[in-house]
Amino acid sequence: MNLRNIYDSRRIWKMVLLAVSLVLVGVFIYISNRLVKDLAKQERERMEIWADATRELITSTDTDVDFLLRIIQGNRNIPVLLVDDKGNIIEQRNFKLPEPADTLKMINEYSAANKEFLAKKYNKLRNSTNNIEIRIDNTTKQMLYYEDSDVLRRLAYYPYIQLAVMLLFLGVAYFALISVKKAEQNRVWVGLSKETAHQLGTPISSLMAWTQMLDSMGVDKEIINDMDTDVHRLSVIADRFSKIGSMPDKELTFINEAVESSLAYMRTRIPKHVTLTVHTQDDKNCGVMLCQPLFEWVMENLTKNAVDAMEGQGRIDIVVTSDAQHAHLYVKDTGKGIARKNFKNVFNPGFTTKKRGWGLGLTLVKRIIEEYHGGRIFVKESEVCKGTTFAIEIPKIKS
Repeated sequence: MNLRNIYDSRRIWKMVLLAVSLVLVGVFIYISNRLVKDLAKQERERMEIWADATRELITSTDTDVDFLLRIIQGNRNIPVLLVDDKGNIIEQRNFKLPEPADTLKMINEYSAANKEFLAKKYNKLRNSTNNIEIRIDNTTKQMLYYEDSDVLRRLAYYPYIQLAVMLLFLGVAYFALISVKKAEQNRVWVGLSKETAHQLGTPISSLMAWTQMLDSMGVDKEIINDMDTDVHRLSVIADRFSKIGSMPDKELTFINEAVESSLAYMRTRIPKHVTLTVHTQDDKNCGVMLCQPLFEWVMENLTKNAVDAMEGQGRIDIVVTSDAQHAHLYVKDTGKGIARKNFKNVFNPGFTTKKRGWGLGLTLVKRIIEEYHGGRIFVKESEVCKGTTFAIEIPKIKS
């Protein structure tokens, strides 16, 4: 299984886990809401019993008064307003009044603040469904209004609080896993890079010795120079790999010179039907802090990708500009382009549109630009079958 398949497989598993989590959350909220509705139903049944007891207490003369009073007084947690047919408040229970009031006090003896409070409650409750009509006789009736108890209100908010806690936990767990994964990837990158540099060291040294021997044997100088160029190239590659994993040394470099130097090797090795043009800015003193070997790796990788995207025929334009804070580089090709949905995916390890390849080049490019140089790289624009433009921003050294 190649890296792209591994990436796709992990992505599928993430989507499956997310879907399962959402289903569990939905089931939990559904169950909690059912509990809230059941409790609300029970509270209404209690209020209906309370209303029946009030009716019996008013209309009947041969009922057990003490029993009815126990029913009425037994409600200690549901706020209740009893109102006559003219809208006058007869009785209230379990409301938290602004000012302390004796339970046995008549409503008309309450303070102005308490009366205003109860009036507002009445105006609010009369438009709710929490009301029960108490028919005293054919011409007289009372209305019982009630609020949800504190327990019911807390329970109604409880599932959403748990949902928030669950989402917070999932978020923390996700970022923890991402951090662990990133740390693991860093160790893999560093180990692979160091080992690659180490493994290249011995054959490079051997090749250097062979070129010297061939020179002493009178082999054509032009052949030896070409061999020296390629051996030096291998040495540069090994040096690049050795710098991965540790903060490389950076030097003040003029961006125009850095770009031209980075493309010197590629100019002689791109297909003859590919035109490579560099457009530099007028500000020749635009300085940036660069690790030149790693920056060359970035430019060569982007150029090689552009050549591959054009299948050996087309145009590459590299534009260098700057503003007060950044140097800007744009690498534009006339290749097959990138779908918008993949603008960010192209930098993920294992993502590639090539038949051959590991999908690691742009991942390394992003790491070099963003982690080692404090800059930014992104797909500025792309259109399928017309071309792509990559943009790089690097902090400018203020003169």
